[in-house]
Amino acid sequence: MKTILVTGGTGFLGSNLCHRLVKDGHDVVCVDNNYTGRMENVADLLQYQNFTFMEHNVIYPIEIDRKIDQIYNLACPASPISYQGHHSIETTLTCVVGAVNVLELAKKHKATVLQTSTSEVYGEPLEHPQTENYRGNVNPIGIRACYDEGKRCAESLFFDYHRYEGVDVKVVRIFNTYGPYMNPKDGRVISNFICQALKGQNISVYGDGLHTRSFCYVEDLINGLILMMNSSKEFIGPVNLGNPSETTIKALAEKIIQKINSNLKIEYKDVPSDDPTRRRPDISLALEKLGWQPNIQLDEGLDQTISYLKKQLNI
Repeated sequence: MKTILVTGGTGFLGSNLCHRLVKDGHDVVCVDNNYTGRMENVADLLQYQNFTFMEHNVIYPIEIDRKIDQIYNLACPASPISYQGHHSIETTLTCVVGAVNVLELAKKHKATVLQTSTSEVYGEPLEHPQTENYRGNVNPIGIRACYDEGKRCAESLFFDYHRYEGVDVKVVRIFNTYGPYMNPKDGRVISNFICQALKGQNISVYGDGLHTRSFCYVEDLINGLILMMNSSKEFIGPVNLGNPSETTIKALAEKIIQKINSNLKIEYKDVPSDDPTRRRPDISLALEKLGWQPNIQLDEGLDQTISYLKKQLNI
């Protein structure tokens, strides 16, 4: 068993990862400043001896008094409602300065460190589906740039620390993910739609609803992260992790309405600035190198997510 540090460990992905690693018997150190994470996501883990929570902001150096074998860097707001506006500078600092601090910790401990990058590095893609070789079409000064360019810079840092400092790194690019431990107020499309429907509100769709996303259930995504972390030392990525099954936002809204309240309608609103119109991963590399592909289909995943959010909203 290993000692594993998870930054952003009380967030959506981080808490799911912590639960899995604790269940697998690893000694887990969860680091978060709870800016977008929630202690309730890991409250049940505090009873276990192999789980430790440390409140800390990764833009400051991280000091750990035990040997760390692996680091998963998930620290960063991941929904536009969290990283835009007044929080944009903090987001860039988390992506860039936080990456440096995590990499320095990995260097000190001779640990393998995995960076959770994002499909947002592709921006408004001019290639479809997106392969890892596609270099992207990102607006460097737009309202989403703090996240998009922050993650792109973090990837650069990871590869340079690997080349010049000898740090063992892994880089994954995560596409839209959903499931239990989502924050009902995080502004992501699936949690938004489900929460509106559960409250009996019409569904807000931005634009004409014909833009697409590919939604991966969180259990599948966590399997991919663990497979990547423990893959051969030579394979460092980047590698896409996501579900290649593409759906329009309108079709997603209609599916959720059908599952929760068939009387609801779709209300169309202006599309936000720099919102990508198409997004779908090519996961050939993940299949070849990791033997990974998602297994949980959208209908099953939505049912699990609806059940979780019902409890969160006391419905």
